[in-house]
Amino acid sequence: MEYSADDVAAATSLQLLTYLYTSITTFLIYDYACSLHEEWKFLLRSRWSKIKALYVITRYLPFVLIAMYICLNFTQNESPNECRTLINVYSSFCQISLICSECFFVIRTYALWNNNRIILAGMLSAVFAITVAFPSIRFTTIATSYVTASMITGIPGCYWSSSSIRYFIPYILLFVFQLVLVSLTLVRVIQSWRSAKGHLHAVLVKHNIFYYGCALCLSAMNFLMPILCSDFPYNTVLEDFQVFILAILATRMHLYLWHIDRDVHGSDALVYISMSDMSPTNSTV
Repeated sequence: MEYSADDVAAATSLQLLTYLYTSITTFLIYDYACSLHEEWKFLLRSRWSKIKALYVITRYLPFVLIAMYICLNFTQNESPNECRTLINVYSSFCQISLICSECFFVIRTYALWNNNRIILAGMLSAVFAITVAFPSIRFTTIATSYVTASMITGIPGCYWSSSSIRYFIPYILLFVFQLVLVSLTLVRVIQSWRSAKGHLHAVLVKHNIFYYGCALCLSAMNFLMPILCSDFPYNTVLEDFQVFILAILATRMHLYLWHIDRDVHGSDALVYISMSDMSPTNSTV
């Protein structure tokens, strides 16, 4: 049976997407295996709280996304409408994962600023704006985008693409929001560095600036890549990569802070991680 050039191109793109997502899946599993001992120690020895529930959702939702992607790209979907429905469901869970990850950075920044309610109100307002903007713009874009399903037997799956500038607006908002978080953290870094008169590198590590910087770079990559490489066909891979990496960064940061807090207060302490500036506080989360 002969296939058209468009069918062959679509099948080739689907195969490449499968290879890329397989690589991301391998990385996610490898990261989980590397932190398995510390993670289960945290899950078994820490008390249940809202933050712990948020941790579980943020940490394990990417594995749900992987399972959904397998369903999306390893089953024969010849109907564009069926593909679009699956893509909408997958996108919904991606946005939930993204917001949960950002909540950890908000909580951390709030603690660094000594539970300043003005800072918290500003950050929560920004998170609310992003939460509203992401689904409304994304679902509208998906509804008007071009959905491609493989017509070649033995190469299942489907994907979508869009060149609409509206689609990148949420990532611009996310970049600005993360830039604000980095700026607020750097202010605290400079204040601590001046008061403690220690090594700047140690203060930066103490304030988890590496995690903030990585999140900022990922957002910049997501809205700059389509501008610099307008013919880049795999923007969805970059978006999903950001979702997975943000989940890893947020949970790694929380896990690190919990172990630091546990070491400070003793192994027998019933720990609620304060996520403060590595020092005891009167309030916990």
